[in-house]
Amino acid sequence: MTHASDRALSDHDLRGATAFQLLHWLAAGRIDSAGLTATYRAAIERDNPRLNAYLALAETAPAEAAASDARRREGRTIGRLDGLPVAIKDNLDVAGLPTTAGLPGRRAFVASRDAAAVARLRAAGAVILGKTLLDEGALGTATINPHFGAARNPWREDHVAGGSSGGSAVAVAAGLAAFALGSDTLGSVRIPASHCGLYGLKPTFGEISTCGLVRAARRLDCVGILARSVPDLAVVLQVLDAFDPADPRSRKRRVPLATPDWEPERLRSGILDDLSALGVDAGVEAVFRQAVATLDGCLGETSRVDFSDYDFARMRRSALLVMEAELGVELIGDLADTGAPLSPRLRGMLDYARGKSAVDYAAADRVLDEAVLKARRVFAEVDVLVLPTVPHGPYPIAEGERANDADLTSFASLAGCPAVSLPMGTLPDGFPVGLQLVGAPGSDLRLLELAEVCAARLDAAPAYPVAASA
Repeated sequence: MTHASDRALSDHDLRGATAFQLLHWLAAGRIDSAGLTATYRAAIERDNPRLNAYLALAETAPAEAAASDARRREGRTIGRLDGLPVAIKDNLDVAGLPTTAGLPGRRAFVASRDAAAVARLRAAGAVILGKTLLDEGALGTATINPHFGAARNPWREDHVAGGSSGGSAVAVAAGLAAFALGSDTLGSVRIPASHCGLYGLKPTFGEISTCGLVRAARRLDCVGILARSVPDLAVVLQVLDAFDPADPRSRKRRVPLATPDWEPERLRSGILDDLSALGVDAGVEAVFRQAVATLDGCLGETSRVDFSDYDFARMRRSALLVMEAELGVELIGDLADTGAPLSPRLRGMLDYARGKSAVDYAAADRVLDEAVLKARRVFAEVDVLVLPTVPHGPYPIAEGERANDADLTSFASLAGCPAVSLPMGTLPDGFPVGLQLVGAPGSDLRLLELAEVCAARLDAAPAYPVAASA
């Protein structure tokens, strides 16, 4: 009788597998990196014209995969991700490829070196497949780019994938990469994770170096991870986590990032209260309530957390002004480029900030401190905050961006906290919706451990690769 481990693996098997499973198959010799990379590249060639996940492919990927296979044959793998193909959001530098940040005028400028996070992936043996689509200037929550088109949600291609890391999310959900890097300033990894049925991590602020990232807001920007399982997030986080003396906001840990002891019987979980008053759709609220009920016993002692003293919309608007002002500095050359002008939308947002005073900026920046203080009060009472990731499910691309997309994700960003989004169920229209876990700064791996417990109990992840027929 043929053992299951002897069965030939199909392209569908490979594209739907978690990164952890792929690493196991690579180590066991069931697959090689060259074949896996070829599978992804063939899928990209076939599906990307429809899904619009990638802006550019790295022609060096086959050679990198072949080099990984040669290392394995010689018994000298160089890292935990050796041979694993990854997609990179196009606001992170990849040597030899343009970093457009979603701007047409930047297509001619090729990066000479990797961003710090990309360099760490390469040092661990990862194969860089290419660069993924994002909102113009990474300032958006839907990945509807006026120059390069919209990223198409693989569940239903006329709906948004979320943003601004929508291309990265589509690449992972549709089986066009083993995992992907994005950036998360107010929710740009977690929003598309929710809309595409993925797992997304925004780490503690400063945990992963942002050197080589086109900055949107220095006090908020994080490099994030999109994957098909919680263990995938954990292994990639531990590869990327490192103090970077070249990054002024890099976090230097007192102890190494190691899996902590977990005591479920002492866990205190806070459930966000009064969701409808916060603009959460009835359908999302119903799925969230069911998920919390299903997780009874996994969340330890639960209590309601009152956010009536925290104005989500006001905080989001203050953060947006900070982003607009800082992008006005970051994109000063793009503003002057008449040959490849910015869209009226982005120019209008940057011009709005340019019309404000330094006092206005300082006032908005001070408002953001309220999130830090609120987080301190919350995490003095509970260990983890539990809430939906997005107030609603994916909506048609034709509707344009919704103002409150980032209301629920922005809290963790403004407070500098780690946050994980994981699939918690489906809405009546069949779209996935995410559960968000937020922890105190520095609790990244403890949060991921709880996320894995919750993921196992909810069992709500879709079958990957997601296809429109799902």
